[in-house]
Amino acid sequence: MNIRRIWRLLAVLLVFGLVAASCGNDDDDVSEPAPAPATEAPAPEPEPTEAPAPAELQEVSLQLQWVPQSQFAGYFAARDLGFYEDVGLDVTIIDGAVDIVPATVLDSGGADFAISWVPRGLVPREEGLNITNIAQVFQRSGTLQVSFVDAGIAGPADLEGKLVGNWGFGNEFELLAGLNSVGLDPQSDVTLVQQDFNMTALVLGDIDAAQAMIYNEYAQVLETINPETGELFQPEDFSVIDWNDVGTAMLQDAIWADADKLETDAEYRDIAVRFVEASLRGWIHCRDNFDECVDIVVGASPPFGGPAHQAWMMNEINALIWPSPGGVGVMDQALYDQTIDVATSQGILQAAPDAGAFRTDIAAEAIANLEAAGHDVYGNDFARRTVEVKEGGN
Repeated sequence: MNIRRIWRLLAVLLVFGLVAASCGNDDDDVSEPAPAPATEAPAPEPEPTEAPAPAELQEVSLQLQWVPQSQFAGYFAARDLGFYEDVGLDVTIIDGAVDIVPATVLDSGGADFAISWVPRGLVPREEGLNITNIAQVFQRSGTLQVSFVDAGIAGPADLEGKLVGNWGFGNEFELLAGLNSVGLDPQSDVTLVQQDFNMTALVLGDIDAAQAMIYNEYAQVLETINPETGELFQPEDFSVIDWNDVGTAMLQDAIWADADKLETDAEYRDIAVRFVEASLRGWIHCRDNFDECVDIVVGASPPFGGPAHQAWMMNEINALIWPSPGGVGVMDQALYDQTIDVATSQGILQAAPDAGAFRTDIAAEAIANLEAAGHDVYGNDFARRTVEVKEGGN
């Protein structure tokens, strides 16, 4: 009897267990569980999102007036170091040549911007090309007239009766004005000789005075062996006429833009501000990072001259830009007026250009952006370096 009672009790318990299990699986009878404390469960992870696509760079082209060299180092630095990309531009730099007129390329739509000396931009403008100077990068002229000391040429008046070399192609304007400034007639009082873009004629004695850029041909003659000494020529072997000192210097490298598009195309004007900003940043970088910029130019294809020549050029180009009392790229009105006086007195220009020949608003916006980013746009502490001259510039 006891055993049967035990089995009955087990059977009843088994039935109750099955019923409880069945009730536990009935959704209608399940109460909501209490929420777990916040500290016991991690916060849900955010849904993965794709990174925003970078803005597409706007393609821009720049026409140089000569081949790659330190004369254009700021633009190559801006390109190679990503300064143009920083302002949303993809810039292609187009090499120049002796037969390329940057103003014509610009006006025809072959480039968005161009580098040109001021008179070389103003003459085509007077002939009908509506271009305008938007950033006057060079603050001084780099043109010299160089002779051997024993020729006795200390100033323009001493050129009377001499064989005077010049390149033509608009490079002779400062020379002609300098001759006129001392009462010499370039057509009768001197013999003008077409000169190659080197100093060979001077070294060989074929001319008495040679045209030279302080950053290029003057370096070339110092990189040449003096056959009498077997050593390099020295600065004291030469007399130099600097047209800045004479007062007939004209402004040189500037950034030019399409004047019509600046007035009618808001996007082009915006691009112009960004292009000038990044270009001037490139020149600031080359002022403060000399060796790096020389390396960038030497790496350009094809570079003009060897590393030592490019170092000389970088040093002298910096000296044509810095210091910039009004801010780099801003036109100095007095120097502009002198340029126009020389150009009109020499018949280079028939009349002074109108006010649209240059504008300062774009450079002003650009340097305001640079100053806001902490860049020194004046370079008041700039000083030339001492650069070692090597034979052939290598």
